Amino acid sequence: MGIVIGIDVGGSTTKIVGVADGKIKNPMFVKATDPVTSLFGALGKYIYDNDISLSTIEKVILTGVGSAYIDQPLYGLPTAKADEFLANGLGAQYMTELKDLLVVSMGTGTSVVKVMNDKVEHIGGLGVGGGTILGLSKLLLKTQDFHHIVSLAEHGSLDNIDLQIKDITRYPLPGLPLDVTASVFGKADANAPAEDVALGIVHMVLQTIGQCTIFASLNSTIKDFVLIGNLTRLPQCADIFPRLEEMCNVRFLIPAHAEYCTAIGAALAYINKKICREVG
Repeated sequence: MGIVIGIDVGGSTTKIVGVADGKIKNPMFVKATDPVTSLFGALGKYIYDNDISLSTIEKVILTGVGSAYIDQPLYGLPTAKADEFLANGLGAQYMTELKDLLVVSMGTGTSVVKVMNDKVEHIGGLGVGGGTILGLSKLLLKTQDFHHIVSLAEHGSLDNIDLQIKDITRYPLPGLPLDVTASVFGKADANAPAEDVALGIVHMVLQTIGQCTIFASLNSTIKDFVLIGNLTRLPQCADIFPRLEEMCNVRFLIPAHAEYCTAIGAALAYINKKICREVG
C-alpha cells in the first residue's frame, strides 16, 4: 500500500497528514483566506516539503466543512471524501487505543462523537468553541488575534471575574468544593483588566465544553473523553479538565497530534475500508 493522505479542510485552515505502514507522517497545518486556496496550498506544500512522488500516493481522503467545495480529483490523484464525525472517531480511537470513548472535537464550535468498538455515532454538539472565544474577544477586548488573546489569558485571574461557591456560602455543597464556579462572569466589573477578561472567556468556553461532555456521558458507561481540535493547544486545558476529572470521576485525554486527529481519521476511513465517497 502506498501513502494515504488525509486532509481536514476548514473554512480557512487545512490540516494534512500522511499515513503509511501504520505510521503518521509529518502532520502539517496551513492557513489561507478561503478553503480551496488552503487545501491546494496544503497538499502542494506537503508533497513538496516531504519529497513525495505523486506515483506513491494511493489515495487522498478529504473531510471537514471545506471539502464541500471540492468536486474533482486533486492533482489528478484518486480522491474521496469521508464523513467528518466518522473521521473524528477513527482518529481519536487510533491515537488513544481506546475501544469505548467520547470524542470531543473543539473547533469553531464543538461536536461530540461516541465510539464503542467499531461503531461511531455523532450524538450532538454545542455552538460554543473557538468562534465563541474570538467573537467575545472582539466585543470585549477589541481583538481577534488568537495568540494575543491566549497571551492575555495566561496573565489573568478569575478572582474578580467568576462567582465561586465560596462567594455565596460559607460551606461546601455536596460534590461542590468552595472554589467551584457558581456563575461565569458573575463577579465581572466594567473596569476588569483585559487579562482577567481574556481568561474569563477562555475558562467559560473550556468549562462549558467539559461539563456538556460529562452530561452527554450520563446515559452510557463511557468515562474516557478524548479532546481533539485546535483548542487542545490552549494552556488553560491543563488546569480546567483535570479539575473536572477530580469532581466527576471521569478522564479527559489530549492525544498526540490532537489537532490533526480528524485528518488522521480521514485517512483511516479509507485504510479500514469504511464508507468513502469518490470525487469526480
